[in-house]
Amino acid sequence: MNLYAEARSGALVVRVDEERLDAAIAIRFKDQMREVASQPSPRIILDMSRVEFLDSSGLGAVVAVMKALAPNRKLELAGLTPNVEKVFRLTRMDSVFRIHSSAGEAASEGIRNAG
Repeated sequence: MNLYAEARSGALVVRVDEERLDAAIAIRFKDQMREVASQPSPRIILDMSRVEFLDSSGLGAVVAVMKALAPNRKLELAGLTPNVEKVFRLTRMDSVFRIHSSAGEAASEGIRNAG
């Protein structure tokens, strides 16, 4: 499970460097995200632009990460590929998460909203 985190514009951007987020790696994803999310930041932007496949276990892991965050912290998604976006839309999770076209757009939006 490869996650890369960097602070950018008042947000913590976490890039998922995996093609699949499925049952085989969902538990490792949750564990690593818990560690990464311990870094202080009001916004965590999960860059999923490399993820081509997401199953119900992967979706559940993303939701679990969101629920594990403190109430004043937000998990936002960015760069969803068409297949992954379809899963969020079909499960209506697109109404639960704020979804951005890219991590860069999400981070720059944070700057505009802060100013």
